[in-house]
Amino acid sequence: MHILDSIRNALVPVHPAGYPFIAAFFVVAVVLGFVWQPLFWIFFILTGWCAYFFRDPERVTPVAEHLVISPADGRVSLVGHVVPPAELELGFEPMLRVSIFMNVFDCHVNRAPMRGRILRTAYREGQFQNAELDKASEVNERNSIVIEGPRGPFGVVQIAGFVARRIVPFRGTGDRLEAGERFGLIRFGSRLDVYLPDGAHPRVAEGQKAIAGETVIAEFGEGLATWPARRD
Repeated sequence: MHILDSIRNALVPVHPAGYPFIAAFFVVAVVLGFVWQPLFWIFFILTGWCAYFFRDPERVTPVAEHLVISPADGRVSLVGHVVPPAELELGFEPMLRVSIFMNVFDCHVNRAPMRGRILRTAYREGQFQNAELDKASEVNERNSIVIEGPRGPFGVVQIAGFVARRIVPFRGTGDRLEAGERFGLIRFGSRLDVYLPDGAHPRVAEGQKAIAGETVIAEFGEGLATWPARRD
């Protein structure tokens, strides 16, 4: 039983949104296997990658209200002050923006940076350019969310990339979120931008690896020596 428990604990859960894709890859693998056996193994490997892509690991989230937690796994691609997109309706003054780029090997389940209530959402059609480019924030297809948090309203923007073609929101206007709670995912490579109100200080650098629901990307005020946490 100890061995079985160890194996079970080592396996990362798969988000239900990935089940249809995993099943489709596996069915294609079986069908093509009757045509030419090497094709079975190619698509069997792709089935495994698909299951890996839709993984949804448990995270331990710091829940102190002065902390801003990474909404995505990936590489911090930009930290700076930028005027937020018009659809966020957060004004025309630059806000601290932290951008996180997710490649096809990163976990794509997105989590709330801070607790709060969703004030509004706005989906905007656009292009599918490389999400690492700064202009992707303006020209790419994206889903924008404004959340009323403990330090005021802030924006989270899910941006589709060159490969990503589908943004899947889990929550809508009026819903309440806790820090680190899942609110959506983007399929197959993309980016998240977080726009923070005055008083936020970045705690990550460009090029740094961030973990959704765990990495502190910014904080308000001086901070604390230790932070409480919540497992989800």
